[in-house]
Order: sequence, then structure tokens, then C-alpha cells
Amino acid sequence: MAKATGASSDAILGVGTRVKGRITGSGNLTVDGTVEGDILLAGNLILGDEATCRSTVQADDVTVGGRLDGDITARGAVILRAGARVHGNVRGESLAMEDGADFQGQVDCDFELPPILADGRGRRN
Repeated sequence: MAKATGASSDAILGVGTRVKGRITGSGNLTVDGTVEGDILLAGNLILGDEATCRSTVQADDVTVGGRLDGDITARGAVILRAGARVHGNVRGESLAMEDGADFQGQVDCDFELPPILADGRGRRN
């Protein structure tokens, strides 16, 4: 889990907190509670191990440790930690999935294939 920087633009929704409705803002957000509604950030989003969200998510970087039912659009990286359960589509600059993450959906990421795979034949040129 990423460390909080202590900046005034960081916010935390703790365990036991329930939010119903859209969350918008700039700065980083860590969710350890329950959210039902879209999350739109100009900053990073961390859904902790205890988080349960039914949301469409847009943020710079997105890290999921808990449960997310909804799509993710990241301007940067998407990280699905061990134990994460994501049911929705993921779009971002990159995607990393730890062993034990459960993902059901489609992935749309921009990346370059290694030269051995880029020619489509799986062999070196």
C-alpha cells in the first residue's frame, strides 16, 4: 500500500465509513470503507484491503486491495494487489496484477511488445 504524504490534499475514508453518491476532487484518496457512486479524482486512488466499492473510477494511479464492482480509467498505472476483487473493465497506461488478485473484465492498456513477440511469430528476427 502506498504511503500517505501528509499533504493537506490527502483524504482517507476509514473502515466503517459509508458514502453514497459521487466523490470528486483533486488530491489523493484512500478508501477503506464502502462507496456506492462514482469516484473522479485528479490524484491517486487507493482502495484498501477493507474497501468495497460499486463505482466507476477515474484517477491518476489506481491501486485496488479490496473489492471494486465497476470500471477503472487511470491516466497512469493500475495495480491490483493480492486479494483484490475487480469486476469491470480496466483502462490505463499500465496494469500490474499480484498473485491472488481476482479480475473479471477487459483490459485496455498502451504498451509495447518485446521484439520477440512484436513480429507476431514469436521468434527472433
